[in-house]
Amino acid sequence: MLRLLASTCARGLGGGGGARPVAGLCDPSRRLSRQASDAPRNQPPSSEFVARPVGICSMMRLPVQASPEGLDAAFVGVPLDIGTSNRPGARFGPRRIREESVLLRTANPSTGAVPFQFLRVADLGDVNVNLYNLQDSCRLIRAAYQKIVAAGCVPLTLGGDHTITYPILQAIAEKHGPVGLVHVDAHMDTADKALGEKLCHGTPFRRCVDEGLLDCKRVVQIGIRGSSTTLDTYRYSRSQGFRVVLAEDCWLKSLVPLMGEVRQQMGGRPIYISFDIDGLDPAYAPGTGTPEIAGLTPSQALEIIRGCQGLNVVGCDLVEVSPPYDPSGNTALVAANLLFEMLCVLPKVTVV
Repeated sequence: MLRLLASTCARGLGGGGGARPVAGLCDPSRRLSRQASDAPRNQPPSSEFVARPVGICSMMRLPVQASPEGLDAAFVGVPLDIGTSNRPGARFGPRRIREESVLLRTANPSTGAVPFQFLRVADLGDVNVNLYNLQDSCRLIRAAYQKIVAAGCVPLTLGGDHTITYPILQAIAEKHGPVGLVHVDAHMDTADKALGEKLCHGTPFRRCVDEGLLDCKRVVQIGIRGSSTTLDTYRYSRSQGFRVVLAEDCWLKSLVPLMGEVRQQMGGRPIYISFDIDGLDPAYAPGTGTPEIAGLTPSQALEIIRGCQGLNVVGCDLVEVSPPYDPSGNTALVAANLLFEMLCVLPKVTVV
């Protein structure tokens, strides 16, 4: 039965009989030797041939692979939530996002992107974090992403709380140098400390600035809102050169013009996309740890991600999905769709 499902993973969009079986990914004991550009590409199985509840719970039911070798891009889970300040549960985010991703298909008719025709993609499983030690977890995450990035594979991360972006960007910047950042969030996450601790989900971008991981003139934060302890809550970000776009500046309007400006700001150098699901209004994404009212809509989220088409995206994450606070699964479903949209804007994907 598993062999049958594995062979179905290799079928093209129409499930034609001429598709070749996937080499290596469905047998983790085999090591890939060919470059990603020459190797056969994986296809999520179509529901025309494999019922949606069938198969291993991977992202889009893609093959699970232990190594990033031979891949152009990969989905990676980081089930960590010990950096949260309010409601926990984001450790369950990667698994629930994978569950809801069964509803995704291989083509994006709205943008003309068919990513699996251009990229070899798999699910690399989860980073084995230490749920009793946040600093050690950051070390483990950094080490895991160093291997992914060194293999030439673009990581698309399923979080996990926002702390994880800091060690990921450590690994990304080690290869690419300081990167631009498109950051969607209700919060700026630039605090220096919380309860005396330098590491938590409210501090990742402060740590990134401290270590020179960001090209600060190419950082934009979109969707910022909520009450604060001070009236100059945006001062630090703006003093570093970040562009801060408040949620109220996005209300009742398309963000396509904004993203045109962002593309000019980012230029052709490497950028990273970090999307906190609480950037969306909790009416659309209630399953998160620190919800704030009056946020972005899902259509605006699509405009932001699709607006990154043509940029040199070297990594992405979708964080802060906390399934216990949304039994319906809708928050994870939104997250799965946004991760697919991120895959569709990677540089090797040609819009047809």
